[in-house]
Amino acid sequence: MRIGILQTGDAPEELQNQNGNYSDMFVRLLGQNDAEFEFDIFRVIDNQIPDDVNLCEGWLITGSKFSAYGKQPWIPGLKTFIREIVNAGLPLVGICFGHQIIAEALGGRVEKSDKGWGLGFDTYTIAPDSPLGEPDKITLNIFHQDQIVELPPGAEVFASSDFCEYAGLYIGKQIMTIQAHPEFENEFNRQLLTTRKTSTIPEPLANKAIKALDEIKTQADSDRFGASIRDFFKSHRLA
Repeated sequence: MRIGILQTGDAPEELQNQNGNYSDMFVRLLGQNDAEFEFDIFRVIDNQIPDDVNLCEGWLITGSKFSAYGKQPWIPGLKTFIREIVNAGLPLVGICFGHQIIAEALGGRVEKSDKGWGLGFDTYTIAPDSPLGEPDKITLNIFHQDQIVELPPGAEVFASSDFCEYAGLYIGKQIMTIQAHPEFENEFNRQLLTTRKTSTIPEPLANKAIKALDEIKTQADSDRFGASIRDFFKSHRLA
């Protein structure tokens, strides 16, 4: 199954040698345990928006340092492409920024949250009928300050927390989005926080999140959520 990864951000250059870029992380998350998946990377951040939604059987939008309501020249084109994917009936997954811009493109609203930065990890309550199946809680790495504040029409919330009410959305059984970063391993999130403290993140907040990551006893539930993304794409291929 060919998945188009719409890359909307870059990992810090100093972290890429060890971890790869954001698109590489999704290739690992989805492809390392499943040879059925192939991937095409489109650098939307460089205005490389595909000409045809049918180039791939499914699409995934990555995280980004930019805002879904931002003025970057590629954002309007990406929102148009999202609507074209929906109109074509193809499956679409959004991660962090991807989660937010899909909501914006389909009639929702995103704002900088008055709750401030979400850093380190968050544990979500999972709805019983979610695409994740059985678990009632899931812990994932997070790195965001924007949040969805108004849902797009038809959106169903499958993951939420006290910090992020609309953390996971299912829209029309065709779209699955999550505010968190299932592609992040704990150590990469720690490195990212270390790299961006003072320049992007206030140092006390970054240090608190780093301490929490250092103290957590297990990896976040990335593999579990990665499996749910694979199952989501495959269910549309077989439909």
